[in-house]
This record gives sequence, C-alpha cells and structure tokens, in this order.
Amino acid sequence: MGTPQRICTFSTRLGWFGVVWRGQALAAVTFGHRRREQVLLAMKGLAIGPEPSEFVDVDCEPVALRLRAYSEGQSDDFGDVLLDLNDLTDFQRRVSLACRTIPFGQTSTYGELAVRVGSPNAARAVGAVMARNRLPIVIPCHRVLGAAGRLGGYSAPGGLRTKRRLLHLEGVQEF
Repeated sequence: MGTPQRICTFSTRLGWFGVVWRGQALAAVTFGHRRREQVLLAMKGLAIGPEPSEFVDVDCEPVALRLRAYSEGQSDDFGDVLLDLNDLTDFQRRVSLACRTIPFGQTSTYGELAVRVGSPNAARAVGAVMARNRLPIVIPCHRVLGAAGRLGGYSAPGGLRTKRRLLHLEGVQEF
C-alpha cells in the first residue's frame, strides 16, 4: 500500500477506530479495538501504519463523526467517501464496489455478489476478497453472508460476534 499520508484514531461504541488516508482517499479502516495501542498494532500488522515513533494523528472529525454516528445505529452508506483501491485487481475492485452498494440494514450473499460482478461461479473468490477488505464498514463486508444466510466469516476483532453486532445495529435480525 505504500506509506500512509494521514492516520487518525478515535473511540466509538464499536471500540477504537483507526483510519488511514492517502491523499484525499480513504485507504484503510480498522475498528473494534479496546485500546488505541491495539489500533496502532493492527495497522502495523496490516502494513498500513507507520512505526509508532512515526505516528501522526491528524484531525479526522468529519469521518470520525460519521463513524461514531454509525456506531450508534445511524444509517450511512459512506458512498461519498473517496476510496483508494489502487492496489486491487479488477475483480477485487468490482467485488468491493458491488459490496459497497448493499444498503444499510440489508444483506447479500457471496454468490449473489459473484453474479453481480459477472462471475457467477466465483462465490469463494468473492469470500476471499471480503476476507481481505481493508475498509470495513465503508465497504460493508459484514453485510455479505454465506449460502442459506450463514454468517460466513469476519476478520475484524471479535470475528463473528462483531459481524452479528454490526448486523443487529443495522436492524438485521435473521441470518
């Protein structure tokens, strides 16, 4: 991903968040951490953050306010947030952008996303893209379920417990 230009951390009801921008584009999001220090470690582990001595916390009030409101159940599709998807393949980009259109409070399946991006036999590949999503919530991979409504997986801290929490936050009760 290269060197991030701006990094910010903040606390919400969903735990500590870290957001990374490259230029004007959002490059990564991590959340669900109990302490700010865990955010920094997660960023470093994902190769999206600098060494702790290089950490630069900048004002991120607009996105922080929106993510805080989301953590309290307010609907936001984050559709106007410019994303840095330059390191994705064409297939990964198509899957990520298709996922981004799943509305708040609704779900899709890996297979349905595969069909939407023109690769009807690629449900597992869609799952692999979702597993590596570095922009959770903004690219709402928690809204993507396995066949027959199974939860599938979730790579944020807390795993499936966090995925359930996000879905319940959005009013999704059946999965």
